[in-house]
Amino acid sequence: MSSNLIPPHTHCQVCGKAIPPDETFCSKECEKRFQSMVKKRKMLVYIMYGLIIVIMALFLLSRGGT
Repeated sequence: MSSNLIPPHTHCQVCGKAIPPDETFCSKECEKRFQSMVKKRKMLVYIMYGLIIVIMALFLLSRGGT
């Protein structure tokens, strides 16, 4: 049974391929795709914070008039 052991490995964070334990991505393409996803996610968070601030400002300004 010990001959069937899976060698130590991790998986690429983008595509899921098995890679050596000391690596994070299987290729430069996956690393670029990951960086692109992170950038898009950060932009989405900034947009959401902006929308929350705008909605709160509109709410406070509309209540202040009465």
